[in-house]
Amino acid sequence: MRIKILLVALLGSFSLSYAQSKSADSLFVRQHYNKLDRQITMRDGVKLYTVIYVPKEGSSTNRYPILMERTPYSAGPYGETNYPKSGPGPNKALSEEKYIFVNQDVRGRYMSEGNFEEMTPGVDVPGESTPSAGQKKATATKSHKKSTQPTATDESTDTYDTIEWLLKNVPNNNGRVGLMGISYPGFYASAALPNAHPALKAVSPQAPVTDEFIGDDARHNGAFFLLDNFSFMNYFDSPRQGPLENYEQLFSWRPTDAYKFFLELGPVKNANGPKYFNNRAKIWNEYLQHDTYDDYWQKRNIRPHLKNVKPATMIVGGWFDAEDLFGALRTYEAIEKQSSGNRNTLVMGPWTHGAWAREDWSQFGPLSFGQNTAKYYRDNLESTFFAFHLKDKGKFEAPEALVFDTGKNEWKSFDAWPPKAAGARHFYLAPGQKLTTDKSTGNDSFEEYVSDPAKPVPYTNGVQARRNSQYVIEDQRFVANRPDVVVFESDVLTEDLTVAGPINAKLFASTTGTDADFIVKVIDVLPDSAKANPQGVQMANYQRLVRAEVLRGKFRNSFTTPEPFKPGEVTAVTMQLPDVMHTFKKGHRLMVQVQHSWFPIVDRNPQTFVNIGTADTADFQKATMRLYHDANHPSEIVLGMTEK
Repeated sequence: MRIKILLVALLGSFSLSYAQSKSADSLFVRQHYNKLDRQITMRDGVKLYTVIYVPKEGSSTNRYPILMERTPYSAGPYGETNYPKSGPGPNKALSEEKYIFVNQDVRGRYMSEGNFEEMTPGVDVPGESTPSAGQKKATATKSHKKSTQPTATDESTDTYDTIEWLLKNVPNNNGRVGLMGISYPGFYASAALPNAHPALKAVSPQAPVTDEFIGDDARHNGAFFLLDNFSFMNYFDSPRQGPLENYEQLFSWRPTDAYKFFLELGPVKNANGPKYFNNRAKIWNEYLQHDTYDDYWQKRNIRPHLKNVKPATMIVGGWFDAEDLFGALRTYEAIEKQSSGNRNTLVMGPWTHGAWAREDWSQFGPLSFGQNTAKYYRDNLESTFFAFHLKDKGKFEAPEALVFDTGKNEWKSFDAWPPKAAGARHFYLAPGQKLTTDKSTGNDSFEEYVSDPAKPVPYTNGVQARRNSQYVIEDQRFVANRPDVVVFESDVLTEDLTVAGPINAKLFASTTGTDADFIVKVIDVLPDSAKANPQGVQMANYQRLVRAEVLRGKFRNSFTTPEPFKPGEVTAVTMQLPDVMHTFKKGHRLMVQVQHSWFPIVDRNPQTFVNIGTADTADFQKATMRLYHDANHPSEIVLGMTEK
């Protein structure tokens, strides 16, 4: 339990079996379910520990579908007399609806045998491709061939073998299976989709880890997410000698000021000192050793495998997810592009990581939504999705994309995501800290400032011992006056500006160094007349962060082949920020901030062209930056707009 609390409190990593809603006590579970602990043998002989809850009311005429979660975070409690305090489903509605709930430790974790592999690489069927109508029969044959191979294993085959065993050995099942999971369990849900078992009818990857170098937990556009991974790998990367019920932390870590701690730690290689990882953490070392988008990361990207997906899918994510916003959006996108005809739904709400599993999610920090968005999701989407596809009960009438407008606090329905555009809106960085819709006509116009790795820009305000998850909506006035943060602000908007889809930034910049990070923030500036929120927070002139992203500059042209900057040479730097659905209201202003450190969420860039994982203190150098905004170098952001 201590470990589960650590995961939720520090990182927001949820296991569906232990979602925060207090759905029922253990008496409910004992009265209504029989608990079975089994070790299911995979095709290569490895046994995976599986906990099964079977409704007591089942009979030959009263059968139930199977609803699974596969997790690296423990399928416990272990032992057939040891029942959970809540559940056995992820929430009260599903528990009372009655399914055969199955929780499984993935190979190499907790009580399962085998060796754990970070983001297990998928095993492709030879010749696999997205089929045409005339190729469907042949593709089905290939899928069956993969499912019965004795040696080749991945998460798809492990799921297949588990389902095959469950159908044959768990009484009173109706022959249909659903699969769901949040965060890392969301990856295992996605990874079951290629060559899925025919009984797998409905899958919901929720905040799924998807591509750890480009946009999920490990790195964003090549930049290492230091704070989260240092905390998480202290527990998750602890080695084991065989199956066990609990993992111990590698080291004691209780800072009072995370910014100060990581600044004093120095170069990231010092994390392998005797007091910390000390080369005992396999995944941590892999993260730092693989400094480019090489074969290690590419093999762990599940997106290319999401072809010819057969089960119905519902992808769920949160606009305020500090960990896997990328995963939800890009998993949906990959299925849409590679699985023609698949029943694929996207749901994006005003949620942090897994917050749709909370009992109540009516507000977040200073933001109030005017409704319990978590309950709305469970009642109208999650419960109906599985009931319809697994029980033929009711209807599932969700639109292609159901997304929450975080500026208007309204749910919006679209028949595609991103929605059909009414045209992009270009906003140009301009002299005098202006953000305009007109290109500059001047020459040799730029902002000049110094970026110093010894004094990095903090990602959040105040002293924080751990990650402040509210940084994704935080008031940015705490950095707006720093000399190493440049600010551009529009005039007061005369009409609502609704932005839907990704935001693209194209900057023209130079540096006296040979590398640089670029952090671009898009901000909604509230008017002077904005009233205090219900919690008493003054919102007048609040600079509300809507979206921000980082790009490690050496990857501006290629994630596989980094390039140094030529000192003093103007260079185009393009990057895409994750999607938004946000209305900047009439009377507000649009703001863009650009900076070159975001600490300690992101590790410091030395601003010299080196492998940052092995960099020394001497490699960290000040650099004079220039951000251009003239006729020949029109730095801009491009916003996708919805139909009027």
